[in-house]
Amino acid sequence: MKDSLILDLPKLYEKIESKSQEIGFTMPSDRYIGALLKTLMLSKPGGNFLELGTGIGLSLSWMIDGMDKNGKLTTVDNDFALCEIVQGFFGADNRVNIVCMDGADWIKNHQGKPFDLIFADAWPGKYSQLEETLAMVKVGGFYVIDDMTAQPNWPAGHQENVDKLVSYLESREDFSICKMNWSTGVIVASRKS
Repeated sequence: MKDSLILDLPKLYEKIESKSQEIGFTMPSDRYIGALLKTLMLSKPGGNFLELGTGIGLSLSWMIDGMDKNGKLTTVDNDFALCEIVQGFFGADNRVNIVCMDGADWIKNHQGKPFDLIFADAWPGKYSQLEETLAMVKVGGFYVIDDMTAQPNWPAGHQENVDKLVSYLESREDFSICKMNWSTGVIVASRKS
């Protein structure tokens, strides 16, 4: 098996990747996490999904590909320039709600339905507001995080944050977790009934 052979790229993926290079965006999600997100989302027809940390929209393109016509996806980022780019790519899709605001504030104020899948790719929802974020996952739903393996752009001391997060998720009895030394280091957690 050759896991680097990832087929069925989202329609806009290469355009977004090109835009990422054009503007010098240095924190894009890779194709591995994208393929995983799409696969998990396909298991939730008509699902309600959340992405924390939209970035330039690479992982979002995979997530949108994993939704059916009845799915809904909210994506949150605090970078107005990036949100504008993402709006240009996905703003016409009525299944997608692009929110440009601080993720911590969004999490604290969320009062909607729980989510079938949350991809936390930002500080809020991963290293802060974790309790609130995990509480938003439906029973049988997924909480997905990446960048759990040391990355060259990590600030000094960040490994301690990662270690605490992993240890905390391991201690939760209401979630079953799968840790994968793959992509940038991935954890998929599913809420138990």
